Amino acid sequence: MTTYAALLRAVNVGSRKVPMAELRHLLAGLGYDGVRTHLQSGQAVFATDHGDEESLAAEISAVLERRFGFFVDVLVRDHGYLKAVADACPFPAADLEPRQLHVTYFSEPADPARYADIDLAAHLPEEFRLGDRALYLYAPAGLGRSKLAEALSRPRRTKGFVATSRNWNTVVKLVELTTPAA
Repeated sequence: MTTYAALLRAVNVGSRKVPMAELRHLLAGLGYDGVRTHLQSGQAVFATDHGDEESLAAEISAVLERRFGFFVDVLVRDHGYLKAVADACPFPAADLEPRQLHVTYFSEPADPARYADIDLAAHLPEEFRLGDRALYLYAPAGLGRSKLAEALSRPRRTKGFVATSRNWNTVVKLVELTTPAA
């Protein structure tokens, strides 16, 4: 069995409420094993031996829409991928406060052309780096005050492209929660 994390985009903000207890119940109803959630911001961990990341994400999105009446973008990533993203962090994560470092997971490969028009010097000391299907953001004052985060979000709003961000504490916790039992 493979252990995955489901990353729900933009839930529990405004009227888009997805209670985590109900999310666990829905995922267990899909036949997933060991279902757990982390925090209230839309991440769940589960194990299954059927499907792949895309089909699992579509299955979860469909059950959420049936239950709650609104569409939820979902990205599903396995432990190996989550660990690789954490290990590839281009910033000194151990030396930073977790609120200063974020990862945005993408539904498709990162395209540097999407971000070519951003004036990097204008946003210093904030910085970003692209991974394969991820973007790493260093925001010393935190995400809520980040002008670079605002600039980065504009070019990613295209049909079919899903992006969802997590702070470094959550990135690390998802790696831990998806680690296979020894």
